[in-house]
Amino acid sequence: MSWKLVFGLSLFGLAMGFATVFVVPPRIEPFAWLGIFLVCAYLIAKYAPKRYFLHGVCVGLLNGVWVTGAHVALFDKYVAGHAREAAMAAQMGAQMGSPRLMMGAVGPVIGLVSGVVLGLFALAASKLVVSAHSEYAGW
Repeated sequence: MSWKLVFGLSLFGLAMGFATVFVVPPRIEPFAWLGIFLVCAYLIAKYAPKRYFLHGVCVGLLNGVWVTGAHVALFDKYVAGHAREAAMAAQMGAQMGSPRLMMGAVGPVIGLVSGVVLGLFALAASKLVVSAHSEYAGW
């Protein structure tokens, strides 16, 4: 397991956490994540020492922590630009006692789900990309 690779790729999540608060509108966010997932899947397939799916899951989990942390820390600014998410957080947060608490609880679950998706992308990419750890890497 390459924790250096996992941490490095998770920095995309940190950047997106802040970008979704200040720059990236909700309608563009899925496309930005798709691009990030494709880049991460390629880099995992290229540089991970096997266990491509597990690397993807770990990157997704850490992404979830980064994004959730940014959104909770900058909650008022985040919900000001994300009406749908604000309504959902308010509705579910009323049951949990706080929209921030709800966001903090749901964020890692979303990270796990996105990690599974990234893991599948990485596994697929590993079938297409010659790994740096492969016996053919020098060709």
